[in-house]
Amino acid sequence: MLRCRVPMPAMVTLLLLQALAMVLFLGWYSHFVPQDSSPSQGKVHVLLLSSWRSGSSFLGQVFSQHPSVFYLMEPAWHVWTTLQRPGARGLRMAVRDLVRSVFHCDLSVMDAYMPPNYNVSQVFMWSHSRALCSPPACPLTPRDQISVEPECKLHCDRMGLQLAEEACHSYSHVVLKEVRFFELESLYPLLKDPKLDLRIIHLVRDPRAVLRSREQAAKALARDSALVLEQEGTMPPDAQQRVMQEVCRSHLRIHETAMLKSPDFLRGRYKLVRYEDLVKNPLTEIENMYNFVGLEMTETLQEWIYRITHGKGKGTKKEAFKITSRNAEDVSLAWRTSLPYEKVRQIQEVCKGAMSLMGYHPVESEMEQKQIEADLTSQKKHYEFSWLPSKSTRSTKAG
Repeated sequence: MLRCRVPMPAMVTLLLLQALAMVLFLGWYSHFVPQDSSPSQGKVHVLLLSSWRSGSSFLGQVFSQHPSVFYLMEPAWHVWTTLQRPGARGLRMAVRDLVRSVFHCDLSVMDAYMPPNYNVSQVFMWSHSRALCSPPACPLTPRDQISVEPECKLHCDRMGLQLAEEACHSYSHVVLKEVRFFELESLYPLLKDPKLDLRIIHLVRDPRAVLRSREQAAKALARDSALVLEQEGTMPPDAQQRVMQEVCRSHLRIHETAMLKSPDFLRGRYKLVRYEDLVKNPLTEIENMYNFVGLEMTETLQEWIYRITHGKGKGTKKEAFKITSRNAEDVSLAWRTSLPYEKVRQIQEVCKGAMSLMGYHPVESEMEQKQIEADLTSQKKHYEFSWLPSKSTRSTKAG
């Protein structure tokens, strides 16, 4: 029987060629085969959790304009406007499942809520997403520049969602802004999903300021208000007050769950932000939020944030759903001179618990309400907290 004897140098060369081939194959595979968006690969998912007229559109833009962020504004709007079942509670699972799919960059979930042959222009507030105005979704705005919403709407409205999906996969952070969650428990499956690294930023605002802003946009919010109250037909005369009561209760539930009943998988993944603190010290607060989710501030963003929060705009009725340059702190205080004291008193009564927990002081008279120089917010330490340790440690320390 013949035996082939391979010289040692040839054997070494053969092994080196095999190793090189394997390296080249793995390089090709990682480049062309879609990779799974698991936390181990560093993809971060952020839910901006708030309620209507709380400054959440501004906060959304703070993230949308970041060059590392793929952002969508309220994708659950499609669920609430398409499904006929009345009531926020009845729709919460459909909302959660849509949000999960979008976090995974699977935009085919929109098929259930869209007409045939739809394109990106039929996605709610799509042009508020800088990522949908930038490559690979649209060539209009370089990633490191601030997008201009009217220009985006004009030039990027015909693309399909396949390009939007490609864009989503190319960013390190996927950020969604939502106002249609009323408790944290609905989000537990997302927090437990091993392929999601979910962080929750919970934005709240003084309920008296929210009421004033809601009254400016009452018609636009009518459908959402009906679903919050599980109301069909004519709305009751005190609808605004009742909606505010539900909104305040939801903020109270969410914060108490995170503060007092926090499960292990929520620890370190929830951050409360007050709108009033945000507009008083925008750069500091925004940089803190960026640090919380692993983003870095850029010079371009610093300039844009200063410009958008130090303008001369007053937040008029015409600007109710626009992100315009305005004096953000003045706008946050507008309720104190424009809202009748009787309405202030009513809101303070129905939102008493939430206001106390979040550090908002009540006013006892119209005179006190109009004393603008008097600060009605507690210092941040009043409502901030340390994460409760796990039960196994038997510690009771809390902030």
